[in-house]
Formats: sequence, C-alpha cells, structure tokens
Amino acid sequence: MPFLISPVLTAGTLASLPQPALPAHGGLVLRPWRAGDASAVYEVFQDPLMHQWHARAAASVEEAGDWIREWHQAWDGEREAHWAVTDADSDALLGRVALRELRLCDGTAEVAYWTVPAARGRGVAARATTALTHWALDEAGFHRLELLHAVRNEASCRVAARTGFALEGTKRSAALQPDGWHDMHLHARVGARTSLPS
Repeated sequence: MPFLISPVLTAGTLASLPQPALPAHGGLVLRPWRAGDASAVYEVFQDPLMHQWHARAAASVEEAGDWIREWHQAWDGEREAHWAVTDADSDALLGRVALRELRLCDGTAEVAYWTVPAARGRGVAARATTALTHWALDEAGFHRLELLHAVRNEASCRVAARTGFALEGTKRSAALQPDGWHDMHLHARVGARTSLPS
C-alpha cells in the first residue's frame, strides 16, 4: 500500500553522520558521551532528587558505562540521541540533554534533560535545551518536539516555559515514578517550516 506523503526525515539522516557537538550559550558544549564519563554519571544517579523523577538508578560505574554504550547505539539505530552537557573550558559534566522516542518519518521527538546537583539553578538545563531545540528544528529538520514532565516537577516546568515549549495539556496518570503514578504536563514546539513535505 503506497504512502500518500513523504517522510519528514528519511532513514539514515542521523546515522549517516557523526553525532555533532553543539555549542550553547554561556560557555556550555553539548558533546557525545565518552566512556570516561561513566563515573560522573554514576555519581549523579546517587542523588535523591534524581531518584524522585527517574525510574532508573545506577548501581555501579560499570552500569553507567553500559548506559553510555547504549546511548551510542541509539544514535546509530536512530532511536534516541543523547548529549553530555559540559563546561566548555573544563569539560566538567553539568548535565544531559536528549531526544527520545525518535520518529523520523513524522519528524518528531521528545526532549529530556537532567543536571548535576552543583549545576542546578544556573540555567544549564534551559541553555542546553535551547541549543538542542535549535539544532533539531532548524538544522536537522525535525518538525515537532515534545517535552513531558511530572506536574509536580516545577523546576522542569520552568525550563519548558523558558525555552518556548508551549503547555498543551495534562496527560492524566501517565508516568509511573517510584512513589506512584503521576500526571504529566505535555509541552511542545513546532518548527518554522510548516509546509507539507514534497
């Protein structure tokens, strides 16, 4: 059965190229993860706040290293795209930003992020999300990015608002967290190119 529309992004759009490093405002760099980042990722996931809003925990540095290998494979398989958010001068890890749930044919993805405890309250998540959004919508050619967070996660809601992700509604009882089911805010941004693909 033939399709009546062309895919927004064709298979191979991401995997055919090396994952780029992306500059962000205020001396940040979004770069591909390295094997040597595993110990820093492990340390972040010992933080109780990470346990509050994430369903996974890192039991060891080796497990964090497995995640990094999975993140590389996800780029190659065009399933997800994960970046380490680092200080441009010191290369210190400040956070992570990602595109999840990639659907190239529809040109859609879900934005996700976290920051290390020492970087919170400094605008790191917002600056990294802004840089990733610019790349995804204006350079890579995605059409729509969604951003989901627990309604009770007010800090994440502020990041969404600061980065231009409009609140579209609430998904009731949509995510299971360690303390039970959470309602989720759905935010989104749509690219400037709104014409139908040829």
